[in-house]
Amino acid sequence: MSAGQPGGGSIVRRMLLGAQLRRLRESRGISREDAGYSIRASESKISRMELGRVSFKERDVADLLTLYGVTEEGERLAMLGLVREANAAGWWHGYGEVMPTWFQTYVGLEESAALIRTFEVQFVHGLLQTEDYIRQVIRLGHPEGADSWVERRVGLRLERQKLLVSERAPHFVAVMDEGALRRPFGTRQVMRDQIQHILEAAGAPNVDVRVLPFATGGHAAGGGAFTLLSFPESDLPDLVYLEQLTGALYIDKHDEVVEYDKAMTALGRLALSPADSLDWLNTFQREL
Repeated sequence: MSAGQPGGGSIVRRMLLGAQLRRLRESRGISREDAGYSIRASESKISRMELGRVSFKERDVADLLTLYGVTEEGERLAMLGLVREANAAGWWHGYGEVMPTWFQTYVGLEESAALIRTFEVQFVHGLLQTEDYIRQVIRLGHPEGADSWVERRVGLRLERQKLLVSERAPHFVAVMDEGALRRPFGTRQVMRDQIQHILEAAGAPNVDVRVLPFATGGHAAGGGAFTLLSFPESDLPDLVYLEQLTGALYIDKHDEVVEYDKAMTALGRLALSPADSLDWLNTFQREL
């Protein structure tokens, strides 16, 4: 699941290619089992291909196109070109030694999204963190990590942040619980600088920061932090990303995504408006 600039679109392009192959197969009334047999693979391999969860071989796609009756040269070339794009490595692969594979998937999705909506309860969102704050967070989770390893992780997060000021920048909505903002990571100066950075980032037209004060009480997102990703391609459904200590969940089932969308909408009603959130942040910064 990923996309963006050259090499940045592999995951989403895999999803798009898989969706197109599924539609072609279904339009011909061909079972996954028969499709798998035609490329010397299993039914489960076809399922994973159609979900965009594996890489593609040009020969396999070419054989499937033949099976599905796609004979027009231009259409075949377009699909095979998508295979090459889907197999391209994203920029984040250069950080492979410091990022788990499950997070590489998320970075690819993040690069491709047109809309990112997130709710945070523990940390300032990674796309809004300062370098010093990032370093403190990483050190907390990896106290035994070598300095060079920590700095590579810091560099990775800073590289991700370039997305918000790029030509293809998504609309980014960050709802942050008051606790995520009050919880100190590092010195008071680190936190002052962090709040100032959020204030500056929120000045961009594509960034909305919303503070959820303690005074609002309980809310519909009591289960914890989550991220909703929406893509410009109509073929791709919204996805929910749930990060855990040693892995992540990617939810794309419509009924489940709808529930998270409802929770985000409810949070939007409870949280301060963008303007009031900036006032809250300015007041809080003076307290630090």
